[in-house]
Amino acid sequence: MTSPHQITPSRPAQLPERPSVDGLEEKWVGVWKDTDVYAFDREAALASPREQIFAVDTPPPTASGTLHLGHVFGYTQADCLARYHRMTGKQVFYPIGWDDNGLPTEKRVQNYYGVRGDASLPFDPDFTPPQRGGEGKTLKAADQVPVGRSTFIELCEELTVIDEQAFEDVFRRLGLAIDWNVQYRTIGDRSRTVAQQAFLRNLARGEAYQAEAPGLWDITFQTAVAQAELEARDYPGAYHRVAYHRTDGAPVHIETTRPELIPAVVALIAHPDDERYTDLFGTTVTSPLFGVEVPVLAHPLAEMDKGAGIAMCCTFGDMTDVQWWRELDLPTRSVITRAGRLQAETPAWITGGPGESLYAEQLAGKTVHSAREAVVEALRASGDLDGEPTKTQRKANFYERGEKPLEIVTSRQWFIRNGGREDGAPGLRDALIARGEEVDFHPGFMRSRYRNWVEGLNGDWLISRQRFFGVPFPVWYAVDEQGEIAHDTVLVADEASLPVDPVGDVPPGYTEDQRDQPGGFTADTDVMDTWATSSLSPQIAAGWPTRGGEGEGSDPELFAKIFPFDMRPQGHDIIRTWLFATMVRAHHEHGTVPWTDAYLNGWILDPDRKKMSKSKGNAVTPLDMLQANGTDAVRYWAAAARPGVDTVDDPNQIKVGRRLAIKLLNASKFALSFGELPAGAAESDLVTEPLDRAMLAGLSEVVRRATQAYESWDYSTALDVTESFFWTFCDDYLELVKERAYGGEFSADGPVADPTPQTLSARAALRLALSVQLRLLAPVLSFATEEVWSWWHEEGTSVHTQPWPVVEELAAAAEADPAILTTVGQALAGLRRAKSEAKVKMRTPISAATIGGTDAELERVRAAEGDLRAAGKVTGEVSFAPADTLTVQDVALVEESA
Repeated sequence: MTSPHQITPSRPAQLPERPSVDGLEEKWVGVWKDTDVYAFDREAALASPREQIFAVDTPPPTASGTLHLGHVFGYTQADCLARYHRMTGKQVFYPIGWDDNGLPTEKRVQNYYGVRGDASLPFDPDFTPPQRGGEGKTLKAADQVPVGRSTFIELCEELTVIDEQAFEDVFRRLGLAIDWNVQYRTIGDRSRTVAQQAFLRNLARGEAYQAEAPGLWDITFQTAVAQAELEARDYPGAYHRVAYHRTDGAPVHIETTRPELIPAVVALIAHPDDERYTDLFGTTVTSPLFGVEVPVLAHPLAEMDKGAGIAMCCTFGDMTDVQWWRELDLPTRSVITRAGRLQAETPAWITGGPGESLYAEQLAGKTVHSAREAVVEALRASGDLDGEPTKTQRKANFYERGEKPLEIVTSRQWFIRNGGREDGAPGLRDALIARGEEVDFHPGFMRSRYRNWVEGLNGDWLISRQRFFGVPFPVWYAVDEQGEIAHDTVLVADEASLPVDPVGDVPPGYTEDQRDQPGGFTADTDVMDTWATSSLSPQIAAGWPTRGGEGEGSDPELFAKIFPFDMRPQGHDIIRTWLFATMVRAHHEHGTVPWTDAYLNGWILDPDRKKMSKSKGNAVTPLDMLQANGTDAVRYWAAAARPGVDTVDDPNQIKVGRRLAIKLLNASKFALSFGELPAGAAESDLVTEPLDRAMLAGLSEVVRRATQAYESWDYSTALDVTESFFWTFCDDYLELVKERAYGGEFSADGPVADPTPQTLSARAALRLALSVQLRLLAPVLSFATEEVWSWWHEEGTSVHTQPWPVVEELAAAAEADPAILTTVGQALAGLRRAKSEAKVKMRTPISAATIGGTDAELERVRAAEGDLRAAGKVTGEVSFAPADTLTVQDVALVEESA
């Protein structure tokens, strides 16, 4: 790889006959792959100061199905930043991972192969899935062939490899400057080892724990769901005004949208300041239909202005019920099971009461919907329903990928402390908020989203999932002599044995024949939430020591050098999940932040201004767009968006990017077509003419502003100032200077001899300006700039390993006035406007013209009068007159001969 500290030497230009942006991806993707141009030099990095390294915690995309336009958007923006830092001379650690475990993969496998996992079935080595394909349709569970756990996992492994290769192909076509030598899979051995080791250390320190507790449960996917995965949606419901009964028989009316939970009621709750219920606090009432006696209690979360102002607390209808249950130390009377049905056996607190037969005959084993209808009909019959239900739209919690409201069921799950419960880790919430202050967020207002999320947590991080394809918990449980599982006796794996699968491996000190036997052990069959693995992406990629630093992928020396990383790029919607979870793991394991800076990209919005996502079904796949417009056009569209700003998919903006890339090729060919400079001559030393120096002075300011923008994580401003100058360069400077560059400095007597110092000045300025602008545009237009660079530099060199331009390169323009180019360009536009209005050709000579302007403007025009004459074909006298602003008037045209 070429040293980034000096520009590679130029050679005689080899220019294509007709430059084109079409086909550049096929050409350069292969070259970059063969030359490994973006490889991270580990040895050079270890020998460098830390500030000369730029480490990126690249998002591992969910490898299930296809990439969408949002991926192109966010990854391109991060890529521009990484490319900039590489050009400043830093060693860029830029890995790529694939998030291939978890529910999205399982859903895709189910529909692709037409199967579903069933833990009760054995492994079938000869199994052939009923289909291979099936994209675009969702099979019902009844139509899916059940297969054993190991068989299902094999199919997951097979399909994720296929999907990851497809993702890599798109990312390479997108021109991402990733080091493809540093890849990981969140289900691979390295990732499983890191995740399991981190969990065991969390467990040993008390940061991980298991609890039988109420939690959110998706009945469709049969798995627990974490708070960060929730999505509140409107859901049709109805308010039911229901009578509970005081000891004297008087009614106490509550309003509920979930009357089917009356069997699970444990209290009525009102606000302590609500005078309507002051006399009830401390007393009891009985539930309708079932006659269960429950207390009336006060709690500040009760809403006085909602419904009747008094609510029934059930175990569990929503997260407020959970909070009341916990803070008021209420009993547990759960009736809804993991299947989303009421439990089949009549609960003990109902048995022997007036509602025993109602429950046994009409509610037991029913779905929530059927149970609700039965309870409402029974309330009508008993007279406890006051009026008819009133329809409403209520907010219900959904799993972000689910289609039915979540239920809250009690189950045994694994948690990691994250500040959501102060009773287990006092001060942790404040410590994690403080960690947020240690990270620079870009844009800065995103920090408040992090803080608000941490402050709003109401529970620890639930990390266990009842799925198949994921990282297993490296634990087992003892089985007592009576054959009962002793969940409090956790048997942990040795770190040296990781990764392990408890279903197939045995705990230390046991043998396989003791599995599931009295006095033996049983496996924990849950797997970790996918965020529990991807939250360790810096540790996985950078070689966090595992197995004493000797495990596969372990690199203690590199990890110590580059952790914490420099940049975490990601979407702002997963601040609550990936960003926060990574902060939690780094805080627990390393006592630090995982990176110094977080860059947050916006969303891509569809025409209805809704976020594009695969789960919503409104995402656009990028491959057709890349092929139709060229990668640079799409990269331009992404880089033109401001950091953190949601952006509407705009085909017109992509067309602008394609036009820019095409213009860059054509303008570059033009700038390089004037022949070579004298051997050994420095370009900057040859630049002497006022117009040339003015152009370079303007470019020097662009270099300063673009550099400042990139240092401020603002790639879009860097692109904006560079693009604006480039069009001025093309529209004004190239037009003004081309006659002189050709060697035909124009005068009334015709062309002068070639080459003159004036001609050499133009050619040197063109090459110097082109070199600088190519490097300024390289982070965005990665293919077009590489193509042009190859026309006039040594074979095998890349513009992407060249040094970022600095103002010192443009020293020839140090004292020049950049306004000369602008003013003379305006004068040329005025001359051409006169020809256009006269409906003559642009090559028609001008025999006389008057240019008006301020003293400063006229002085600038005089400084480059020769170039103005040449470009405007002025053969006669040019007069100058004072005016408030620059004007061109009294233009006399030479009549064309018949």
